[in-house]
Amino acid sequence: MPSPRLTRRKFLQRTGTLAATAVAFPHVAGRAAELGSGARAGIRVGVIGTGGRGFALMRGVAANVVAVCDVDTRHAARAVAEIERQTGRKPSSHTDYRRLLENRDVDAVIIGTPDHWHALQCVHACQADKDVYCEKPLTLTIHEGRVIAEVAKTTRRILQTGSQQRSDDKFRLGCELVRNGRIGKLKSVRVGLTYVNFDPTPVPDSEPPEELDYDLWLGPAPWHPYNRNRVHYNFRFFWDYSGGQMTNWGAHHLDIAQWGLGTDDTGPVEIEGTGTFDPEKRFEVPVDSEITYRYASGVVLNCTQGPNRKTGTTFEGENGWIHVNRGNLEASDEDLIGEPLPDDAVRLYVSRDHMNNWFECIKSRKAPICDAEIGHRTSTVCHLGSLAVRLGRKLRWDPAGEAFIGDDEANRLRHYAYRQPWSLPKVS
Repeated sequence: MPSPRLTRRKFLQRTGTLAATAVAFPHVAGRAAELGSGARAGIRVGVIGTGGRGFALMRGVAANVVAVCDVDTRHAARAVAEIERQTGRKPSSHTDYRRLLENRDVDAVIIGTPDHWHALQCVHACQADKDVYCEKPLTLTIHEGRVIAEVAKTTRRILQTGSQQRSDDKFRLGCELVRNGRIGKLKSVRVGLTYVNFDPTPVPDSEPPEELDYDLWLGPAPWHPYNRNRVHYNFRFFWDYSGGQMTNWGAHHLDIAQWGLGTDDTGPVEIEGTGTFDPEKRFEVPVDSEITYRYASGVVLNCTQGPNRKTGTTFEGENGWIHVNRGNLEASDEDLIGEPLPDDAVRLYVSRDHMNNWFECIKSRKAPICDAEIGHRTSTVCHLGSLAVRLGRKLRWDPAGEAFIGDDEANRLRHYAYRQPWSLPKVS
């Protein structure tokens, strides 16, 4: 593995100089012959999962992409065509991500697959000496997050979780104001998550389409007959693959709650929640839910998910409140936001481009703004809420030991048995 201190000379030797790149693609001239620019220059990227979100991430870094992978050949073909359109180069294409990871021409990977694949692909990428950008939520289960964090640490890989709101000035300022006591002692946090954007017409199980390697799409998940309502974007609404909007959007807004609370290395100690489910059982995750978290500091976090919710994160203190979402940063009194912080104020990690931050850290070997440990802790908060709703009772949680207190059933649900032959490495 490379040294944590990576000189420019060693970096170019590792990734291949631009001149060597031009030789590999002699028909390409100018910008198309280069692998990125600025922070991204020279870093060769493979993209695993080129459907909706993976495709969007890939398009933004097309100049760096040398390989793509998807279990749906239509998605892979579209990705190849897009890279060729933008750069004049044709990336290699794979169905099995393990073949992409064997490619020594790939320095780093972007993972945009369904949630149930994230852990294995992150771990295998780190073990293959690839740095990783993994779309949020980082994991499907609590145990997976601990494994990812430990493997990323021991392999010394740069892993960025795609909770990109941390790279937005509004969210950082809101959290800095809270951390510096602008609203007085923090009493509570309110998080609003959006509704289930899935209203399917039931269809019977069927044979998978020819272009989809369905066994590889399932991977470690339990076997289930193919049904088009369960795959691609719709995976988000079935427990075998995801956690609904609780993980889909909780990985954003609960992540900001964690940042503002200063609990990136810990979590709540009590969780309870309720939810309602689709009466026709067309999907499995809650239609709406209300979850209450209690932290050791005494702060109570209330998270509601469903239609007509005020989305985003609201911090409530003795002297007022601050609310932040992707549209705005607002407060109970405009002076709470408008008054500059003093020079000696607590300042949080500054990143104004989440993907660029990852590329910069690949070169500097510094921790990215949302590393594996942070991504794991935020995902854990999401999973704790889902488990409280599913079990229908208050749960007590030990964030240091990452275990439920006095609840064997809940502890068993921290993970599940992978379908053979898939397995995660054991970590201490």
